[in-house]
Amino acid sequence: MSTHRCYVQPPPGVNPAKLTGTLIVLEGPDSSGRSTQVSMLKAWLEQQGYAVVEVGLKRSPLIGPELEQAKKGNVLSPRTMSLFYATDFYDQLENRIVPALRAGYVVLADRYIFTLMARDLVRGADPAWLESLYSRALVPDAVFYLQVSPRNLVERSLKAHASLDYWESGMDLGLSHDWLDSFVIYQRRIRAEFAKLQQRYGFEVVGGNRAARAIQQDLRGRVGRVLGNGGEQKGAQR
Repeated sequence: MSTHRCYVQPPPGVNPAKLTGTLIVLEGPDSSGRSTQVSMLKAWLEQQGYAVVEVGLKRSPLIGPELEQAKKGNVLSPRTMSLFYATDFYDQLENRIVPALRAGYVVLADRYIFTLMARDLVRGADPAWLESLYSRALVPDAVFYLQVSPRNLVERSLKAHASLDYWESGMDLGLSHDWLDSFVIYQRRIRAEFAKLQQRYGFEVVGGNRAARAIQQDLRGRVGRVLGNGGEQKGAQR
């Protein structure tokens, strides 16, 4: 049984000790293959008999659509974007993550607060302010960071979308007039911030430059150890 806690204090009305499920987070930049790995993990866990809920960024029905629309204008200030994403996160925490954990589900998070913190830190946010902002977040049972080289990220992004994303290229930071150069610089800075976060929060780094199947087998072994019995012990039934 998982023993949950929050980084500082729980949200109102939430007793982390009564949350019997398991919270597993997969972090990684866009085009790292992260979402594919989460989808494969979900299917595998369900085959093992686990009840699984998947969450991720911009999936709150309260704020997700507004956030997506606001980003299209490419005019959000760093602080406004931080607060948009924090609202999205806490709405999902209250209405999806906590209820699922209370029911004994495995919650797979396709990114969590660490991506949000890394992005904000690159944009000059005060670390103490960020820690306060996310102080009520639940501490995951495990966090796996899919680390991919900037070169591979460029190749995968262009293959999947035929263009680079404005925000994931750091174009709002004025790093370079060239989108490709800006993307590489920005992703290197994000990677450096994740290295600092890894030291502080102790999550596991997973090599992401390999084939998808090899990464999946690696992740299944790690997730299995978190759940016990190689992932074969059943959780809550659907």
